[in-house]
This record gives sequence, C-alpha cells and structure tokens, in this order.
Amino acid sequence: MTETLRTAITPGRPWFDTAGNRIQAHGGSLIEVDGTFYWYGENKERSTPGSGIWHWGVRCYSSTDLYNWTDLGLIIPPVLDDESSPLHPAMCMDRPHIVRHPDSGRFVCWVKVMSDKGQRSTVLVADDIRGPYSVVRADLKPLGMNAGDFDLVIDPTDGKGYYYFERVHSELICADLTPDYTDVTGYYSTHFPLLQPPYVREAPAYFERGGRHFLITSGTTGYYPNPSEVATAPSYHGPWTVLNDPHPADNSRTSFRSQVSSVFKHPHKQDLYIALADRWLPRYAEGSEAAVRMHADRFRPMGGHVDGDWPELTEIDTSIADYVWLPFRFTESGAFLDWHDEWRIEDYA
Repeated sequence: MTETLRTAITPGRPWFDTAGNRIQAHGGSLIEVDGTFYWYGENKERSTPGSGIWHWGVRCYSSTDLYNWTDLGLIIPPVLDDESSPLHPAMCMDRPHIVRHPDSGRFVCWVKVMSDKGQRSTVLVADDIRGPYSVVRADLKPLGMNAGDFDLVIDPTDGKGYYYFERVHSELICADLTPDYTDVTGYYSTHFPLLQPPYVREAPAYFERGGRHFLITSGTTGYYPNPSEVATAPSYHGPWTVLNDPHPADNSRTSFRSQVSSVFKHPHKQDLYIALADRWLPRYAEGSEAAVRMHADRFRPMGGHVDGDWPELTEIDTSIADYVWLPFRFTESGAFLDWHDEWRIEDYA
C-alpha cells in the first residue's frame, strides 16, 4: 500500500515511507544535497527480540518537504559473510553520521561499532550520498580511546572538521578531524568528566546559532530514556556550560521518552532548528528512575534487581522504534523542546 500524503510532523507516532512501510533510519541525521533532503540511519527492521541482529545496514530516504519520505534502500548494506566485519549484523553498529567535503564533494560516513574489541569507529567514503560506500578505516580507536556515541561537525566558514564523542564511561571529547575527515589529528579537548553511568554524557548532538555553540547530550542508560542536557560554549573546544534540561515540561524526566541523535538547522528557514530523536522503546511509558538506578549499580539495564526491589522493564524491540522530531524554542536562559502533537515546517519563518 502507499502512505497518505503527510502535511505535518507528528512526534511519537509511527512514521511510514511513501510505500507504506515503517521508516528505518535510527540514530542518524539529515543532510541536504542539491535541494533534496536525505534522512539516513540504522536499519532496525530485523532487530527483533532474540534475533541476534543488531542492525541490517544503513538505510536512506529522500524528501523535498521533510514530511513524505521515499525509501532509497540500503546505502551501506550489512556484511553477511564475515562475522569479524564491523558491518556484520551481529555487530553493534550505531549512529551513522555523514558529512560532505566542501572541496572534493566526497561524502564521509563514520559509524560507531561495539564488539568484543571494545568500542571502535569505522569510516567509509562515497562519491554520492546514496553510495556505494567503501571502508577506508575499520576498528579505528581514535586518540587511543574507546569511542562511543558521537557527532561530526564541519565549520561552514573554513571547512574544518570536529568529532565529538563519548570516551566510554568517562567524559566527552572534541577532536579535530584531518583535512579529509577520515581520521583525527591528535589535537583534542576534554569535557564533562563524570564518574560513571548513568551520569556520563553520551549521544552528543551539536549545533551553532548566532555564533554560540550548543551540545545536547543524554545520560548513559542504554535504550532507556533519561533527562537530556543543553550546554553552550564560545568555541568548538569549549569551555562548556550546562544550561538546562531541554524538556522541562516532561514530568516523567525521560525527554518525552526519547533520545536526541542530531539537530538539523533548516537551510531555508531563518531560525528553525529541529531535534531528531529516537523513541527506542515505544512500549515503555513509565518514568526512567528505575532504569537510572539500575545503571548506577550495574552499568546496563536489567530486568529486576537481586533484592527484587526494582520493577521489570519493557522488552527491547527496536524494530518498532519511533521518532520524536521537535522544533527548538530559544530564550536567554536556554534552548527548549516543547511537546507538539503535530507541527508544520510552514509555521516557521
């Protein structure tokens, strides 16, 4: 079947492509190329409980209005015949981020991969946003560190690249990228040093507004939602000052049961910044206090506690994960995400 033409964004509700299939572009982002928007991310269609499949490649969709998306298929397919490949479906491949080199026009994609080797990065390149992509670096340990959730940033004035990543269970790193964006130079700065999960910041999502640098981060509670934070700085390398929880109206303290993966500045609107977030566990409707306490004790979400005083949490089925896209509202005191059952791009100047 085909999906009815959409005229608005409806956060938290299932989002289908123009063919009527659930969109599978998780932990990813948007990029505009020659007037067309491309939305890409983790393909979780086969990541059902007990499947042993973490991902089924990176999927991409195209649109001209941000409402209606055409499936372009897998731009980075899974590698099925090599269990050691970072792109094997059993490998925990997360959060693809793609940037375009302003000089060469080449597209550079970084992905995070969790395996028994630790947390590493794989870097791929392509001449077209739709691929094919080829691996140029695998099992990269940037700066000799285990690298977790991340974001890639390109300065629009000089083309310099920056790589924000969670040094696993420790702190956030801002590292300068090499001129071709496929590695780090060795220059970096450290931020938000914290003792352990769930307090360590992950899922960094960067944007710049009016010469001010912003980072949205979440705590480390796996797929279970927790309160986000907004921080601001005068430069890419800080110093960063925490401002606020961007979801102050959410009494459940779960960031509207979602985790922000990236922030997209609409290129044709004066001041429209959109937070792209995943609702990894749409069936999980309770507050996140139990998940946060579990992480503090065990570093990972677990059903129940040895003493039996923690409740059983929901089954993890990311194949049905939804999306929560919301526009930012800015004040002198911070950046905020208000809940909208429905909102339209056209309502912003």
